[in-house]
Amino acid sequence: MKKLIAVLVVLVVSFAAVAQDVVVPDPVFRPSSAQKGVRISTDVIALALPVAALAGTLITRDWQGLKQGAFSAAATAGVTLLLKYTVKEERPDRSDWHSFPSGHSAVSFATAAYLQRRYGWKFGAPAYALATYVAWGRVFSKKHHWWDVVAGAAIGAGASYIFTRPWAQKHELSIAPYTDGRTFALSASMTF
Repeated sequence: MKKLIAVLVVLVVSFAAVAQDVVVPDPVFRPSSAQKGVRISTDVIALALPVAALAGTLITRDWQGLKQGAFSAAATAGVTLLLKYTVKEERPDRSDWHSFPSGHSAVSFATAAYLQRRYGWKFGAPAYALATYVAWGRVFSKKHHWWDVVAGAAIGAGASYIFTRPWAQKHELSIAPYTDGRTFALSASMTF
């Protein structure tokens, strides 16, 4: 019995030593430290930018602007999430199937467009610079393809341009939900 245990121990140790030499390719992307740093910074900016815009809107007691920002945020989130769970595009780092469109880019550009439309370019220009960094960073860190961030930017900026005055008021924009119990849709009309 002692000989059998000794042979088993030798086999297990030998197999473990051989197994360490075998390199199995890992299908999951391993980001560099620069990519990790950029990814973390884009996470922070994509959260801090709308929080700062909200704080500024509340400090100035701009209740109309708050309402417009909320509509922009809701439309951006709704369209982005709907597309993420409908399109199912794999991320470049292969972490999941929710690459299209970029939510970080959508939120960042929605905030930048809101600030620019509501408060002017002195607030909009720095916000657009940060949003552009977020979009670039998502591609650099392999979380999105370039078309994911372009689509996210278009969704976010488009929502803010629609809901943030003076544009929506000037063109008599009207948006109404529709459902038949199985599907959901939005109807929009405006004058040019």
